[in-house]
Amino acid sequence: MISRRDFIGAALLATGASVTGCQTLAGRRGIIDTHTHFYDPTRPQGVSWPAPDDSILYRPVLPAEYRSLAEPLGITGTVVVEASPREDDNEWVLELAARDKFIVGLVGYLKPGEPRFAGRLKGLARNPLFRGIRVGAWNKGLHLKDRLWMADLNRLADLDFALDVLVEPGQMLEVAQLAAAFPKLRIVVDHSGNIRMGPVPLDPAWLSGIVACHSRENVFMKMSGFVEGSGRPGAAPREGDLYRPVMNTLWEAFGEDRLIFGSNWPVSARFASLDRVVGLVQDFVQPKGQSAMDKVFRQNAVKVYRF
Repeated sequence: MISRRDFIGAALLATGASVTGCQTLAGRRGIIDTHTHFYDPTRPQGVSWPAPDDSILYRPVLPAEYRSLAEPLGITGTVVVEASPREDDNEWVLELAARDKFIVGLVGYLKPGEPRFAGRLKGLARNPLFRGIRVGAWNKGLHLKDRLWMADLNRLADLDFALDVLVEPGQMLEVAQLAAAFPKLRIVVDHSGNIRMGPVPLDPAWLSGIVACHSRENVFMKMSGFVEGSGRPGAAPREGDLYRPVMNTLWEAFGEDRLIFGSNWPVSARFASLDRVVGLVQDFVQPKGQSAMDKVFRQNAVKVYRF
């Protein structure tokens, strides 16, 4: 075990490659994008998200549009992550996936702690494209002191599914606690823990949580949320300097075996094009070797989501 001081020091001093533009991984097995959202406000029941006054996102967002952007970049499949607190939307996405093989899995929505959780989980588990659930978006927070909530996560672990978590920077310590409680549960932190991009010093609460997660081998981190974390809609920088302190810290904590690429499309499109989102991560990882590229852009996704 390295000390907290040594780890943070190494993370902040490490250097990464500058972003020089997007290159593709076409010609190999291709990229798995582990974080996209699909929805359609024109359905009779509408959508819970995004809001109607969102001029960018409130429109039908479907696989054909994403595929047209993704395939030229070497992306060959995507894991869809829930974007709705309505359980019937799980089935809607799974129906999309049945018609479009570009979708390789769904991380869906169920609310742990509710009486019908176990039955609903078993029902979804019968679909081979169901990969797990996400918590923290609609039922805010990680309810570590809720006995029923924790019991349902144990059910998830017993069925060998993954758990995505959407947390704020100050909640990263709770992720480490959750991982300690369920060492068999593969936990995936979305969007780099929602840390704001920028020069050091980084948020000390986030850093403490990252250090705590470093020793929990069942915690994985999505290399996503970078352009969103810039806080610059339509103008996220192409250069890597803004993102490098966070990327370096994640690399020091999780390395090539526990980092996973995700685009967060179409949310990321508010800040940058898909090719820029892919390019930022690729230009950071590529100098670290072919093994790192293979794992971050594909193999770790297969390991975590079991497809």
